[in-house]
Amino acid sequence: MSCKSCSTEKDGQPKGCKNNGTCGTDSCNKLTVFDWLANMSLPEGQESFIGVEVRFKNGRKQYYKNTENLTLSIGDVVATQAQSGHDIGMVTLTGELVKIQMKRKKVDINNEEEVMKIYRKASQRDIDIWSEARDREEPMKVKARQFAIDLKLQMKISDIEFQGDASKATFYYTAEERVDFRELIKLFAKEFKTRIEMKQVGFRQEASRLGGIGSCGRELCCSTWLTDFRSVSTSAARYQQLSLNPLKLAGQCGKLKCCLNYELDAYLDALKDFPKTDTKLYTEKGTAVCQKTDIFKGHMWFAYEGEWMNWHKLTTTQANEIIALNKKKEKVASLEEYASELIEEVKSEYENVVGQDSLTRFDSPKRKNKRRNNRGKQKRTENKDKRPQQNQPKKKQQRNRPPKPKNNNAK
Repeated sequence: MSCKSCSTEKDGQPKGCKNNGTCGTDSCNKLTVFDWLANMSLPEGQESFIGVEVRFKNGRKQYYKNTENLTLSIGDVVATQAQSGHDIGMVTLTGELVKIQMKRKKVDINNEEEVMKIYRKASQRDIDIWSEARDREEPMKVKARQFAIDLKLQMKISDIEFQGDASKATFYYTAEERVDFRELIKLFAKEFKTRIEMKQVGFRQEASRLGGIGSCGRELCCSTWLTDFRSVSTSAARYQQLSLNPLKLAGQCGKLKCCLNYELDAYLDALKDFPKTDTKLYTEKGTAVCQKTDIFKGHMWFAYEGEWMNWHKLTTTQANEIIALNKKKEKVASLEEYASELIEEVKSEYENVVGQDSLTRFDSPKRKNKRRNNRGKQKRTENKDKRPQQNQPKKKQQRNRPPKPKNNNAK
């Protein structure tokens, strides 16, 4: 979804509004909230909520109080209170939905340290200072990384964010261990001539700030809609019967993918009907061990000990029946009696949207060409048989010539 100024050009190339995160309609920014109460009026006697949601660089959001009763709408650039000076951000949500968001994130509107004030709508001078400060961030990041390399610090500076009045710069970095960056801060203050704040973030937070494309071909969930990061363990991959390959299970951040938790609850509910894979089935023919399970179809494959090549397919209900009999110290005759004879429909290997069979429209000309070639060969052989044999009579005439008369005058 994008605004009109971000639409594509005539040749199909992206146009881009080039507003550097200050889009007027706020419809092409990540983590955008749709105000579904915008067209509804409040009941009589009820005042609008004074809380306002303001977004800063890379989706960072904070809540402020509109104590001045300013008429604010989504997309307005405002000057907000900071610990020292003021900051510049853009309004992303107003009204009653802000109350719901603050309640969900457990933010108290009466806490003055957590919820600050909105000073005013940003003037043109405020926006110019803010845009100039943001233009300095990228070259500063290159120099800052070089300073960290020269000091041999085991850290990575991922992003820099200036305050709206350009009085402070926040350096976001990632590190696996604790880093002593006191000497680094002195170099930054001397080189960049501004107040420096170092803030450590996790690898997942770094990926959400920078963004990117995942292995699925879509934008990263953490940079578009995902706001909370749940812990992901390798057991989630085991329950879903995925190969424990760290290269396939890891995301852009180097950690396990957050999408492993999306369908985990559905798999856990389906596995409740399955017996444990380490349970054995005791029959008169022998003891059977589980070899494979199919969660989607509810099937299990068992093989007798010593006959590992012959697998017998059972449903979960049949396997549970045999286990229940084994608990009563009873044995069934064999698994062949319980083996389900399900006829699996053999699907065509290639199918398109239209629903064609495996013989696609690209294969039909090949058969026609073969038939044409066969017809051409038959015609050639027939023409050869019909041709007059011109060379054969000449050879016969040469053979049947009378002998030359002898010249007697030569004697």
